[in-house]
Amino acid sequence: MSVRNAAQRFTSVMAAASLSLALLMPAGPAFADAGFRQWVASFRATAVAGGVSGAVYDRAFKGIGEPDPVVLEKARTQPEFTAPAWDYFDNRVHDQSVEVGQQMARKWKPWLDRIEARFGVDRYILLAIWSMESNYGEILKRDDIMRNVVRSLATLAYGDPQRSKFARTQLVAALKILQTGDIDESHLMGSWAGAMGQTQFIPTSYQHYAVDMDGNGKRDIWNSIPDALATAANLLKKNGWQAGKTWGYEVALPAGKLPGGSKTLAQWQALGVVRANSKPFRNLTDKATLKVPDGRGGPAFLMIRNFSVIKAYNNADKYALAVGLLADEIAGSSGLVQDWKRPFTKLSFEERQELQKRLSQHGLYDGKFDGKIGDGSKTAIMAYQAKVGLTQDGYPSMEVLKWLRQK
Repeated sequence: MSVRNAAQRFTSVMAAASLSLALLMPAGPAFADAGFRQWVASFRATAVAGGVSGAVYDRAFKGIGEPDPVVLEKARTQPEFTAPAWDYFDNRVHDQSVEVGQQMARKWKPWLDRIEARFGVDRYILLAIWSMESNYGEILKRDDIMRNVVRSLATLAYGDPQRSKFARTQLVAALKILQTGDIDESHLMGSWAGAMGQTQFIPTSYQHYAVDMDGNGKRDIWNSIPDALATAANLLKKNGWQAGKTWGYEVALPAGKLPGGSKTLAQWQALGVVRANSKPFRNLTDKATLKVPDGRGGPAFLMIRNFSVIKAYNNADKYALAVGLLADEIAGSSGLVQDWKRPFTKLSFEERQELQKRLSQHGLYDGKFDGKIGDGSKTAIMAYQAKVGLTQDGYPSMEVLKWLRQK
């Protein structure tokens, strides 16, 4: 099972599940808590039958007497929309994620050397995944994001009848992780849906891929960077990563319509498709598929086998492309030749933080100054644009920042 695909399958129905939750749980916290405690008591036999010791179960649930309301809220309000390409990539592939990735490449070089030698997976891909999954571990320091994994999964198993099977399976797996001693109850933390550690593995994927790279007897993807990166490498290797090969190439397209399907790089080249940076393809016998995520006017790519392998981590083209592009820039690439079709002047990461700070000074934004432009930032931008008479598009543009600097 891939790291988060199973979790992704149930997030699409969470809104419907919230209605079922309302029907399942009587009004009033006293009833809800009693119902949850009864569920925890009854699930103990299931966990024990699945190989979890009663003592481990009891320790894991000590002090957990009610469902996590944050988990239920996250489950209910998960957004479902298609963001423009530039919006997705600007929040993930930017100067800070590249700079920190290069710092981490230097800091962890001895371990990356060993991981690369053992698994054959490119170090820069691993660093990019680490960035995408937890911002190089910074997310794990945030109490507003990290949840108790046992409580989160029990909450979903109890409160989401439509997807309780997934959560129950993951809960038993999480309890078995505790049973191995790889991590203790107080440190078994993860996302609201149960993804864990520096590289965000759901419990069953952890069981399948986790590696004790540092040799201390524990597969600790929370605190050991070598273990976390090696675990990600193990997943990619077992899903068919081809050592020594890239994920794909940015390309320039000839005029006219091109055929679809998979072709060798030599065949694409014969059709007039060349690398955007004018360098030669590395291996003309590799098969590749053409993708234009931002339409014909945006950047175009030929994706080879390793691109599909990255999707074993998260089955989305945008995710795999962001990993590939970020990895290339961490490795020293100058970035895209043809930029995204962005309808405004792009800000640097520091300028995006400045934008958030200035919006906060106007009383329009109360989130973190993290340079990531989410719904809160966009709403604040639109409010400011309305206030000063600009078009209310919510874009994090240089034009808006210049207005903010003047006021």
